[in-house]
Amino acid sequence: MSKTLRIFTTLLYCCLASLLSTLLSVMAQAAIVENVRSYRAPDYTRLVFDLSSQVEHQVFSLENPNRLVIDLSDATVFANFSDLNLNGTPITNIRSAVRNDNDTRVVLDLNATIQARSFLLEKNEQYGNRLVIDLYDTNPASRKEPVITASADDIADGKRDIVVAISAGHGGDDPGAIGVDRIQEKRVVLAIAREIESILKQMSGYRPVMVRDGDYYVDLRGRTNIAHQNNADFFIAIHADAFTSSSARGATVYALSQRGATSEQARRLAEKENGADLIGGVGSVSLADKDEVLASVLLDLSMTASIASSLEAGDKIISSLANITHMRRTNVEQAAFVVLKQADIPSLLIEAGYITNPTDARNLNSSSFQKQFASAVVSGITSYFYESPPRGTLIAWHKNNGGGPSSYIVSRGDNLSEIAERFNVSLASLKAANNISGSVIQLGQELIIPNALTPVIAAVSFKEHVVRSGESLSQIAEDYSVPLQRVRETNQLSSDTIRVGQILRIPAGNL
Repeated sequence: MSKTLRIFTTLLYCCLASLLSTLLSVMAQAAIVENVRSYRAPDYTRLVFDLSSQVEHQVFSLENPNRLVIDLSDATVFANFSDLNLNGTPITNIRSAVRNDNDTRVVLDLNATIQARSFLLEKNEQYGNRLVIDLYDTNPASRKEPVITASADDIADGKRDIVVAISAGHGGDDPGAIGVDRIQEKRVVLAIAREIESILKQMSGYRPVMVRDGDYYVDLRGRTNIAHQNNADFFIAIHADAFTSSSARGATVYALSQRGATSEQARRLAEKENGADLIGGVGSVSLADKDEVLASVLLDLSMTASIASSLEAGDKIISSLANITHMRRTNVEQAAFVVLKQADIPSLLIEAGYITNPTDARNLNSSSFQKQFASAVVSGITSYFYESPPRGTLIAWHKNNGGGPSSYIVSRGDNLSEIAERFNVSLASLKAANNISGSVIQLGQELIIPNALTPVIAAVSFKEHVVRSGESLSQIAEDYSVPLQRVRETNQLSSDTIRVGQILRIPAGNL
């Protein structure tokens, strides 16, 4: 190699090294958009940008065509926008480009006008720094309005439905607790909430309202507002607990406390759930109203009555749940949950089990257990309202008039015997009320339930068996007089292999 070539090569290496050093230095100072996620709620779309560090930004709208521009100062984008699911959103395309050398402009192409809100969130246990862009629908037709099932005549005649607001915890950017096999709390509690909704929809005199019905976040105060907007008679929040030890297990029912928590566990849980907005993301929205002190004084009597009703309903639900799952507490615990501060609405928060416990996690992730759990919750709710129906409701009218017919829509897999047992009526009376001579029923058929004030959902009873050394699954099934296949299905076993110390749920032999 000639001397001139060596000098040229050395200079080239130096230039490249300097350029690379400068580039790395700039990138170290600049914020990086590492990832982006999208969530669709009934009335808004949320975009979440995961950032390497906080970033200065500006957001403004353009028309003809509709666009939203997001300018990021001293930032670069590594995220892939093409992977986003934009179905059902007003966003048709997302593009980005470098601006002023070091800045980045992100443009959202829109098919509708929106109102935008943006805010930054700092690091927490789940995520790093984030920029949140919320696009609120401005077209009223796209908003999810409450559906009133009772007619004006029904309301005037004192036969309105009892409205139950069902709040599945967490959602969207807040997964809640992460359990065994990476099971997410937000998904299993939504599944249980939907089962509760499905059961209540089939019961005359009840109207369920889902606080969230998809993978999006509703802030704590917003959950309360949805219940009030729908004139709810009862509010129930469904969650799953977590703990550092996998041995902690069982369901717990909580009500609001104005005087402090009834246990350290209740206090800890309230602190965790009350901090959900920091994870789910509500920007600078405050959970405290300006007139909160005055309001708390004026509503003290209403709160006292509401808490008393909540405790009564909680006892009913615990009695029902105890038939199908292990209860960590057999009494209603109390703590200062923000989401339960309804003032005039009896409210409960149910922790369906510990998602960090292998047995509880397997149950919570099972569709059959979700149905059983939901049925038990509904059984407790309807039992409470049978004893204390709100004035002007169909349930109160039935009770005051010595009972009356209810109805049920036949679902896939139903048979007459199971329906009769579920509603606590005889098979003969069920057939007579519906003029059925045989046992054939049709999917979607409406059945009259004779003399049923409030249907009581039949909850399957279980015992728990701790596997001992030398035991086999077939022997355990024989000892309890339960078919081996029933034991397999109840515990979701793919084989007959069991281990010492394993907890098996044994269904009652007469079911």
